[in-house]
Amino acid sequence: MTAPETGRGIGGGERPAEVTTTFGFPRDSFRILHVSTGNVCRSPITERLTRHLVTERLGVLGGALIVESAGTWGHEGAPMESHAETVLAEFGADASGFTGRELLDEHVIRADLVLTATRDHRAQVISMGHSAGLRTFTLKEFTRLVNAIDPATLPPLEDGVVTRARALVRAAAALRGWLLAPTAEADEVYDPYGAPLTFFRSIGDEIHQALDPVVTALTGVAARA
Repeated sequence: MTAPETGRGIGGGERPAEVTTTFGFPRDSFRILHVSTGNVCRSPITERLTRHLVTERLGVLGGALIVESAGTWGHEGAPMESHAETVLAEFGADASGFTGRELLDEHVIRADLVLTATRDHRAQVISMGHSAGLRTFTLKEFTRLVNAIDPATLPPLEDGVVTRARALVRAAAALRGWLLAPTAEADEVYDPYGAPLTFFRSIGDEIHQALDPVVTALTGVAARA
């Protein structure tokens, strides 16, 4: 059997054999999957910004936290849109080496948390099955739920980022039916594909603002003032 890909966003290079399974995945890891349509604009920005913000807080991404992305109509093998690269560079994030890919069942199966750009993307992921409903949210929906969670109720970072991340997803899922969006559009990140750089920058700002409290909750470390 051929080992499946390890996914993008694994920090620290190769992992020692003693901490991997026979398929090459860490025994104790947490995998975040960002989903948009083409996987060349929104989800690449979100993937690389997540990696950047986590590394800023913890000093390293590390093999335990894996961040990747895919598209429901993913442009397999395509480069990131140039405006998306520019936006990432302006945030100080690394856009190098990215290639688009189509969302597959195996990506959903392996993900511990799926964050989508829109409600339609969320519905498509959930329709794939694999018990994805309780771990799939739009990005802005997840941010809203995370903001309502008392950080003191989460495991301390000393227990490990994986333990903390899993508890965060469970807490957010428990709140979903109680904390609804003020409007349907409040949970959407609109597609900037084909738009000018100014619109890409506004979408980048939206994504950054949504990710900041999520990364703070995941790591237990707030952004520097």
